[in-house]
Order: sequence, then C-alpha cells, then structure tokens
Amino acid sequence: MARDFETRRDFLRTVGMGAAGLALAGVAPRAHAAAKHPNIVYILADDMGYGDLGCYNAGSKIPTPHMDRIAREGMRFTDAHSPSAVCTPTRYGILTGRYCWRTDLKAGVVWGYSKNLIDPERLTVGKLLQAHGYHTGGVGKWHLGLGGDPEADYSKPFALSPISHGFDYYFGIPASLDMKPYCYIENDRPTQEPTLHHAGSERGKGGFWRAGPISPDFKHEEVLPTFAAKAVSFIEEHAKATPDKPFFLYFPLSAPHAPWLPIASAKGRSKVGDYGDFVVQVDDTVGRVLEALDKHGLADNTLLVLTSDNGADKRYIRPEYQHSVNHYLRGQKSDVWDGGHRVPFIVRWPGKVQPGSTSGAIVCLSDLMATCADLLGAALPDDAGEDSFSILPALLGEKRDAPIRPATVHHSIYGAFAIRVGRWKLVLGKGSGGWTEGEGPEAGQLYDVESDVSERNNLYEKRPDIVVQLTALLEKYQREGRSRPRSQ
Repeated sequence: MARDFETRRDFLRTVGMGAAGLALAGVAPRAHAAAKHPNIVYILADDMGYGDLGCYNAGSKIPTPHMDRIAREGMRFTDAHSPSAVCTPTRYGILTGRYCWRTDLKAGVVWGYSKNLIDPERLTVGKLLQAHGYHTGGVGKWHLGLGGDPEADYSKPFALSPISHGFDYYFGIPASLDMKPYCYIENDRPTQEPTLHHAGSERGKGGFWRAGPISPDFKHEEVLPTFAAKAVSFIEEHAKATPDKPFFLYFPLSAPHAPWLPIASAKGRSKVGDYGDFVVQVDDTVGRVLEALDKHGLADNTLLVLTSDNGADKRYIRPEYQHSVNHYLRGQKSDVWDGGHRVPFIVRWPGKVQPGSTSGAIVCLSDLMATCADLLGAALPDDAGEDSFSILPALLGEKRDAPIRPATVHHSIYGAFAIRVGRWKLVLGKGSGGWTEGEGPEAGQLYDVESDVSERNNLYEKRPDIVVQLTALLEKYQREGRSRPRSQ
C-alpha cells in the first residue's frame, strides 16, 4: 500500500500525533502498550572481546560475574555479529537497522566534531518505541556526530542531537574517550562548554587520548562511573514517576575502549593488567544496572541485552597475560575476519527466554529494529530497517525451517566486505581489511566457518560455485539498497 511520505516525515519529527498519524507513518498503533510491552535495556560495551567473558571463555583471566549471571538467567548467542568491525557504523546499524556503508561513511568512523550521520527523517529504534508509548533514554558514548556541520558550535544547542533521533533524554559524550572535544552532553547541548585545552596524554600500553578542547568538569577516569550513576538514575526516576509506562534504555558504554582507566575498586582484580581491570569495571557497571532493576521490581518485565560494538583491539594486550580477548576467532577489532565482529550477545527476559539456554542462530546487532517491531506487533515501512531481521523467534525458542537472516554482510574499518550465508563466509580481498597484518596470495577468501571457525582453511579456489553465488548476493544487496525483503 502506498504511504504518504510527507505525513510520515512530519510524524517522525514530532512523534505522538495520535493513532491516525501512527498509521500513516507505517507504524501500527497499539492500545495499552504499558500493560503488554516489556521494558528494554540495551547495554553496549565498547571493544569488549568474545573471549573476555567467562560464560564464553572458560579460560578467561577476567572475572565477569554479573555478565555471566545474565547468561545463566537468559540466552547466550554464539554466532552474533556487529554490522561493522568498528564503533560508529555499528551504532548506526543498531539504531536504524541499516548497514552504515549505505551512507556516506564508507570506511572509518566519525569524530567528535563530525556532522550527524543519521538522517533526521529516518525511523530509528527510539522513534519506533516512542510511537508505542515508551519513555526512551540514552546514556553513554554517542559517536554518531552532533549538529549539522563538521565544526559544531558547542556554545549553543546542536542542530541535530540524540533528541532528534527518538530519545526523550540523553546524557553522554560526543565520541570515544580518546577523541576531542572532551565534555558531557545532555539532550541537545553540552553541560559545560569545552573552553579549556587539554594537552592530551602520552601513548602508552593502555592507549592515549588526543589533545583538544575540554570542559572544566571533565575527567577521563570519571566517565564510566558517571555513566553508571546516570543509567541507574534513569531507571529509578522512571520507576518512581511513570511506573506504568514501558521504558527503553540505550546504554552504550565508553569502555573497555582505550584509554584503559580502571578506578581503584577495579584495580588488580583481573590477571590482564589495566585492560582486564577495565573489563571488570564494565562488569561492575552491568551489576549496578541489574541491582537497580531488582531493587525497583522491574527485572521480571525487562528484556535485557548485553553485547559489544565489535571485537577487542588486541594490539596492546601483553602476551605474557596469556589471555585471548577474542578467544579462538581470527583477527581483532577493525578486521573483516570474525575476531573483528563476532561479539558476545546475551539476552535475559524472564518468563520468555529460557534460562541458561544457548542459541547458534546467526544474528546481527542491526536486528534490534525489526525485533522491536515484531515485539510490538508493528510492520516496518520499506524505507526503514532495510537490513534488520527479527530475532524474536530465537528468543522464544521457536523452531524454524529457515534461518533468521538469509545472509549477513560484514564490513571492516577500511571498507572491506564479506558476506556470510549459513556455513559459508566469502571475504572479498586477500587480508584482514583492518589492522591485522599479513596477506595470502589468493584473490579472495572462502571459509566454512562451521568446521573452520578460526578461518584458516581457504576454500576460495576449491569452491568457485559458492564464490559466484555469494558474490552475486552481495552485489544484489548493494544494488537494491536493502537485504530485508520489501513488504508485500
């Protein structure tokens, strides 16, 4: 059915215009949403590896009791992937359900002063949930650009901000902890203007941060504790003020991305130095969220997701620690190999998700949009969530003949592509596509990742039939601008 695009656009700008507006927006309205829909908490660690959590790696040298608790009480996915091997594109994919390489950002990430990457007319997860009665909040690292120009003016409100993209409230930092400007943002403006200049830090084993503007109240080591307090405050204030309304909390952490700055209570608790201790602090932060949900009686009606934006950066992990941050996976953050994008992904939803269960379904972080729509009983319009597929059947333990995703496209920091269909993964290129050095003489790479999860046995020359099929499918997805089928 044809949709009135102008009406839909106006709806996305204002949200909450009534049932008629909802229908025209392509998002079906639901009555009494609070009584039917769960709260949603989405915790996104930054650069945390597949091998860091004890529930994924029995040999991990880092204690992660709170994250392991979620696995015991929920479902652990073993074949989950971020849509990119670096952070900005993954964040774009989570919030829009669309691969970021379809935008102007074909490689790399945006910076603190970069133009806002999300089109203000695009449907996001936040806008979708707002339309169904959710109170939406975000706390943490934004890293999707602020304002309408590359040199955003931090002395006044931003032209575009998280509030422009479906968040009723947002508190965070513009980009990574090592990227200027160093200041907190609240809703559509900085809490304090970055009027001072910081000389930056020296390059060390735990990373560094660049020189640049900093606000008087900003201290790097206080960022993660501040985020933890703000997330808990959001949950507590919601419980007191609007207990009958569902909420969505998007909680993208700033850690364990470098610089590694564990606070005193986390120091020395791992066997992997500052990096491991920073992961311990991440786990403590997760524990504070769990505690807040328990304290206010919200846990039983909350769908909780814990994951990471990409694989771990292992370049600075000292060999003597003997800790495999990405476990048995080849590569690291930035790479098109699985070490760059296969991530821990755990979901707890009491009464719905079987405790202590494991799923081998291939899923992608871009699937949040379609999953939320499925949860709400809403049909996504064709110009939204183009690369998103609902994982709700997997969460509910439903048996399916077809996989959740017909295919998944992987992307590296330098723009290298790979495509995964079932057991087969085709990499277009000879190397990692990222920071891991070393290339073979082959024209391309093809792996059977079910029997060769570490991607060492290249079958590119032996299975040209699979190469042709997967190449054609990737080109189709690139050409058509979508991988999710259009609605009938």
